Order: sequence, then C-alpha cells, then structure tokens
Amino acid sequence: MKLYNSMSRTKEEFKTIESGKVKMYACGPTVYNFIHVGNARPIIMFDVLRRYLEFCGYDVTFVQNFTDIDDKIINRANEEGISASEVAEKYIGEYFKDAQGLGVRPATVHPRATENIDGIISMVSDLIEKGYAYEVNGDVYYRTHRFPEYGKLSHQPLADLESGARIDINDNKESPVDFALWKAAKPGEPYWDSPWGKGRPGWHIECSVMSNRYLGKTIDIHCGGEDLAFPHHENEIAQSEAANGCCFVHYWVHNGFISIDNKKMSKSLGNFFTVREAAEAYGYETIRLFMLSAHYRSPLNYSEESLLQAKNALQRLYTSAENLQFLMQNGAEGEMTADERNFIGGLHVYRDRFKAAMDDDFNTADALSVVFELVRELNSATVSEKHPTREFAGACFSALTELTDVLGLLYNLEKNDLAGEVEALIAARANARKEKNYAEADRIRDQLKDMGIILEDTPQGVKWRKA
Repeated sequence: MKLYNSMSRTKEEFKTIESGKVKMYACGPTVYNFIHVGNARPIIMFDVLRRYLEFCGYDVTFVQNFTDIDDKIINRANEEGISASEVAEKYIGEYFKDAQGLGVRPATVHPRATENIDGIISMVSDLIEKGYAYEVNGDVYYRTHRFPEYGKLSHQPLADLESGARIDINDNKESPVDFALWKAAKPGEPYWDSPWGKGRPGWHIECSVMSNRYLGKTIDIHCGGEDLAFPHHENEIAQSEAANGCCFVHYWVHNGFISIDNKKMSKSLGNFFTVREAAEAYGYETIRLFMLSAHYRSPLNYSEESLLQAKNALQRLYTSAENLQFLMQNGAEGEMTADERNFIGGLHVYRDRFKAAMDDDFNTADALSVVFELVRELNSATVSEKHPTREFAGACFSALTELTDVLGLLYNLEKNDLAGEVEALIAARANARKEKNYAEADRIRDQLKDMGIILEDTPQGVKWRKA
C-alpha cells in the first residue's frame, strides 16, 4: 500500500510504527455551526481510509477532535445569547447527526479542547522552559526562529514566510510569524487559570496535546483538508517536535478542496451548502458517493448535475443488492450449479482490482468503478430465466457488500421499516388475484404505489422496491 505524503510530496510505501497497528489523527470541526459540504469531504474520505486499513487487517486507533473553544464559538454565543459551552454542545450534537447520516463511524475517541486544558498548560510550560515559547502580558507565543525546520511541511523557508507575513499590529510578538499558544482572557470571554493568568488555549496547541495524550509522541497518519497544512499542521509539527524531541507524524495526508463555480467552498466566503441542506435535497448517502467519485487529493466541483449523477449511481447499487436479497429468499433451493461455482470463483478478479486501486494512494474513484463493473457482472448473471440458486445469490451478495462496506455504502439496506407491511400487502394482493378478485388486487397495487413502492413480477415471484 502506498500513500501520498504531503511532507515528501511523493507516494511512499506504508509502514507502521508498530506491526499491525495504526495510530491515526484527524482534525475535526470547530463547532459553531452546522458542517458544510466542504467539511464533509475529509470526514467521509478519512472514514474510508480507516475502513480500508481495517479491511487490510490493521488495528486502527482513530482520534478526531472537536475544537470547542474559539473566537468563532464565542461570537456565535454572543449572537445567540447563550454560553460558549452551550454553543459547542449544540453543534457537536448536530455534527453527530450529520456524521451518522453520512455513514461515518464514530472515532475511537472524540476529545475536546476544553477537556485537555491541563495537558495544554503542561505542554506550553514545557515549551517556555525549553526556550521555544515566551510570555508577554498573559499571552504566550511560539518562537518560530527557535525551530530551524519550521516550514518543512509547507515547503516554505522561514525567511520567505516572514517576508510574506501580513503586518501584525502586535508589538508583543518577537516576529510576525510567531503564533499564539495561550491567549490572555478578554472581558466576558471564557477562561481558565494558568501560570500566565486567566486565559484560553490557542488553536494549534490543542491538536498537539490531544494527539500526544491518546496516540503517543509519534503517530502513523495525520490527516485533514489541504487548507490546514499551513499554518495549522506546520505549527503542530513545531510544537510537538520541540516538546517531545522526536518525529511527530510519519504520513501527512491532505484532501483537496470542494468548489462551487470553481471557487473554494467556505463559510468565510459564504458560498457553501450545509450537509443538512444537501441531504434534504439528495440524501446523505448520495453525498457520500459523490465524495468517493474523485480521488481524495483532486479538486471536486459541487453541482446539481454531479449530485443527481451520484444519486442515480447509488440507486443502481441498491437495485442490484436488493435483487440479490430477493433471490436469496426466492431463488432455487439446493447447492450451486457447476456454472455458478465457476462464476463465483472468478469474482476474485474484482476484489483484486479493488484492492489494487485502494493500495495506490487510496484511489476511491477507481475502486468505485470496479464496484460498478462488478454490479454489471452480477446483474448479468442473476437476471435470467435460469432460476439462480439461493446459495449463488448469497455468494454474489457477499462479493458485492464486502467491497461496498469498505467504501461505507449500502448502509441503509437493513433499515427498511416498511418491509413487514409491504410483504403483508403483497401477500394479500397475491391472494386476491388467486381468488380472481382483481379489483381488490388493483386497489392494493395502488395503495403500494401511493406508499412509493414499485412492484415487479419475476419468475421467482413478486419483488418490490422504493420508487
């Protein structure tokens, strides 16, 4: 397996620190609003990376934080007339609703910045003691010139960063590229007591502390959107390696931007759709498939056309899976025929190609193409007059869902609350037709149609699907 490492800017063979185990950290949202579609891309893509690593047999410890104290949260609290902690709690809850809708599994742990204040104070104190940080009037700043490798992730020499830095009206800082580790409290803001007075943590320090606490000093993978590479991840490296005296991350993995009309989607630009809004229009799982349709490092343009294409593609997956489920219940009894066994034996080709795509820098676009080729093959083999066996349908279903499970698709197959009621109506309709009560049979068909249920007569019996 090879991953593109943003540090080296090359694909590298993936090797773990500890055999069979992966330590993985993803930067989570700042919880002051609903997540937008741009936020959803790293959430979905790195959920799939985790799933694939587990598919390959790794034991993955996955940490995704919540930034629950920040200027934006404080501003939202003032707007809504509630506390910053209430804002954070509200939007953490909304995040989990959207994440569940998108089929994203919870992280191994979801730490919050406010739960790690003691660790933050400890690391900041350590950085001051080692000469990497300094305190001025209750603020603490990181001394970037003290860390000679600063800029190694963004591939920008410190001198270039300093010359290009916006002039900061702050006489307290030794250099314009120094960044805040701890901020002195302003009137009316939440604060914690510290050796430098009442204040709160800077943004960058929290991830260094939480990664260290839950995963250790050196981790395998750190991931996030490419907009976080500088300054956030650059600053994490400087803090963590100065404090711990060792390499912080082996593989830096960054996803590309989502754009609307070829402009980056962001809350600051105001050109964004929330995941909740998009899901109401197209469905959560459609959004997920849309994200998987491009390589994670490639830009992805959001449009109604692309979402409708994803929705139609998703329906093809469900139609195939539901057909197989139907045949598993209504196909011919007995063992597979010789032809069926030969067919199943040849399906390993699709699994091998799927794995080759995912091993090549986590290429979900190519992997998804393999899945749809498999679907066409399965449809061709099962939609026939030959009455496929139930065992054969089950083997086909397993071959399909093994791959879709890695991508986190078809997660609504088992959530069909209508199944019992629909099956009862279908049985009643069949009985009405048997008794030649065609008016009643038509009435039941119309009732099912009003429920959004489409019936299809097959050699194996009547099957149904949602419209």
